[in-house]
Amino acid sequence: MELVDRKSLLWVGLSEETQDLINTGETVLQFVFDYKDRATITDYSFCVFSFAKAYEGFLKKIFLDMGFIKPHEYYGDDIRIGRILSPSFENEPDNVFYKICNHPQGGSDVSTTLWNAWKNSRNLVFHYFPHNFRKLDYDDAFKAVTLIIDAMTVAAERCAEVKKERLTQGKRPKGKFSKITTLR
Repeated sequence: MELVDRKSLLWVGLSEETQDLINTGETVLQFVFDYKDRATITDYSFCVFSFAKAYEGFLKKIFLDMGFIKPHEYYGDDIRIGRILSPSFENEPDNVFYKICNHPQGGSDVSTTLWNAWKNSRNLVFHYFPHNFRKLDYDDAFKAVTLIIDAMTVAAERCAEVKKERLTQGKRPKGKFSKITTLR
């Protein structure tokens, strides 16, 4: 099962480690799909894990390249993507949601897409909320994965638009997300 086209802007811009996570996730989804009728599985959240991990790495890298986080934050253990991406904390100085909304090549559509994928395909899937215990069936897990891939694709395509625009203006692209110039 191939959910990310290997010739897409998204794929060529991903690090090898992130590509490995996507490959693993695709393999798990296919395996589970092929054998799900032979087992009693009550929660398919595990099918989302590799994609959620890839998404976190993708966001950290793109935020670093955009200048929204510093190298020590990217390489450190303390950064919390959910907090800096959340619209609930947009008044905080390090909030990325607000920075993307106000970026000339960003906008609220990009911020909202990234946040919705984070919240619905990562936070609500992997955190335990006693008042709102959530299990995913296979279709729900697949939808969560699709939400992540779609958000990553939107960001990668927007980065490619910026690169093309900067090159046609005779400006050297700044920053990079692997092989894709970002919204800098």
